[in-house]
Amino acid sequence: MKDPQVIPIDEAVARLDAFDAIVDARSPSEFAEDHLPGAISAPVLDDAERALVGTIHKQQSAFEARRTGAAIVARNVGTLIDRLFGDRPHDWRPLVYCWRGGNRSGALATVFARIGWRTAVIEGGYRAFRRRALEDLARWPAGLRLHVLAGRTGTGKSLILQHLAADGAQVLDLEAIACHRGSVLGLMPQARQPTQKGFETGLWDAMRRFDPERPVFVESESRRVGRCHVPDALIAAMRAAPCTRIEASVPVRAALLLREYRHFTADPALLYERLERLVPLHGHRQVEAWRAMAAAGQWEAFVESMLALHYDPAYDRSMKRNYLRVDEAPVVELRAADSGAVTDAARRIAA
Repeated sequence: MKDPQVIPIDEAVARLDAFDAIVDARSPSEFAEDHLPGAISAPVLDDAERALVGTIHKQQSAFEARRTGAAIVARNVGTLIDRLFGDRPHDWRPLVYCWRGGNRSGALATVFARIGWRTAVIEGGYRAFRRRALEDLARWPAGLRLHVLAGRTGTGKSLILQHLAADGAQVLDLEAIACHRGSVLGLMPQARQPTQKGFETGLWDAMRRFDPERPVFVESESRRVGRCHVPDALIAAMRAAPCTRIEASVPVRAALLLREYRHFTADPALLYERLERLVPLHGHRQVEAWRAMAAAGQWEAFVESMLALHYDPAYDRSMKRNYLRVDEAPVVELRAADSGAVTDAARRIAA
């Protein structure tokens, strides 16, 4: 029988895709805040049990806490193996971690190893990974050949990025990682935004796969995408990068937006709640006018008014302030709102 192998974070990161599973032994709330890419939640102590052990440690002694915790962990590990890992083959290779690479991951990894699975444990646990991810996010952007897709709201930037990715281009889709389209109306239905740590881990996971010799296409986002903040090094590299400016007529933009934001036409109450956030910027009278257009089903007029009065002025101000190379950027026109036109625009940008 072999003991689990304890490996430093640099080796764990280098071999991350070689393991058959990445197993997070922390509590459900710790996992929900952030976890290694693709990790499985396998808590050896749930949140209440972890709090109980901590209280015993504080109020009684470390020995009593260890004894109580060991009994709970032993029961939970057996349940986890039955429920999550009972069908794994004899040559299964898991990577296990907890908060600091200590008792929780050690307990689970020891049982895995005794079963016969070739088990590794991250030395330093999630904390070591978090430090490494932040270091990489501060260092990597300067070495990437970023190419920014600029253009007003509704010019199909996100759709073009998707087509570029499907054609094999390197794409950093900040809105997809943040689960948000970046504006006051940008929430994605049925999608929950990650925490800031989760967003940064998603960025790290995407960026670690890039070939620095090839261009990386990214949209001209602001510093904040919903509640997620783009790391300083990345936003600085984006603002210094060359751009392609995408342009489209107002009718084409309106058609695209109505298709992408159809959850608002299906549920106007959701739209009204979001519009209220624009009162400090545009006043009650204008917001009421937008509500009236929506209530009357005048969707094209509503979108065109929102573009003219809110989105376009805000975007133009932001671009002039933040993306200094946009004026020298070549222009690609999105000629229609159908998928063929988006594909054509993507191929012209890639060329």
